[in-house]
Amino acid sequence: MKPRIVAEHLSRWYGNVLGLSDVNLEIGPGITGLLGPNGAGKSTLLKLITGQIRPSLGRVTIDGQPVRGRAELFSRLGYCPEQDAFFDGFTGWQFLYWLLRLHHFTEKKAAERTEEMLRLVELEADAHRPIRSYSRGMRQRLKLAQALAHEPEILILDEPLNGLDPLGKRKMIRLIRDFGQEGRLVLVSSHILPEIEALTRQIILIHQGKVFAQGDIHEIRDLIERHPHVVSVRTRDSRRLAAWLIQQPYVVKAYFGENDDNLFVETRDRDKFFHFLLELVAEGRIEIEEITSPDDNLQAVFDYLIGKP
Repeated sequence: MKPRIVAEHLSRWYGNVLGLSDVNLEIGPGITGLLGPNGAGKSTLLKLITGQIRPSLGRVTIDGQPVRGRAELFSRLGYCPEQDAFFDGFTGWQFLYWLLRLHHFTEKKAAERTEEMLRLVELEADAHRPIRSYSRGMRQRLKLAQALAHEPEILILDEPLNGLDPLGKRKMIRLIRDFGQEGRLVLVSSHILPEIEALTRQIILIHQGKVFAQGDIHEIRDLIERHPHVVSVRTRDSRRLAAWLIQQPYVVKAYFGENDDNLFVETRDRDKFFHFLLELVAEGRIEIEEITSPDDNLQAVFDYLIGKP
């Protein structure tokens, strides 16, 4: 059975502080991005999913089973926490090895898997150095290695790219994407929008403890009807195109960028807009060099949903 996480009316508060409020979610296989600013409730949700804290109200289940207190589920979970949590004085090799032994790997299998994972995250040269001497990026890679080492069906990653340099981030993104393409469930949180966009189109937007939207980023954008779509068209005939477009009822306005070759169009019906544009091109009435949609991205969608101007 494919792994599935379900949250029903899930809430958690800390004294008078609300961490999560009436969250209802269903998350299936593949990579899902959990996006929100710091303090939005991302880590609280992940700790509830992994059974580290108890809900104040509601429940969270994996394949219909409550998570908290179910030791048999923990072997199916891989968790990379945002904060470091290493055994003082251990080397990277020892840390991975003994965690695998706790997962009932034999001595031989644990040693083999430790070597394999250290190579995967490019820490083999530093395997026998104390973890306290590792850089932040090295510790982050080691945390991901321990989350993957026992081959879990479900991978929960809390800000896994923090502290990595650009090259390290690209390698880690590739590794996470490969894991998700194997049909496993990956839930990865971040407050950095481009990181999530590089990983997946399936997202959960969370803000002030509440889920604002869930699904495909482009489908979510299409549902925000109160904000016209912005489309950028680069053409040498921008003024002539603008004159044609402003006559169309589905075009709100057209304006120029820093130079006359860039025309920005706001439309309430992208399908009709693109159909009209393609007709002009097919009839040879205009040549288009480039079409982009500067607001069809995670930042714009998030800003629209939380009401930022």
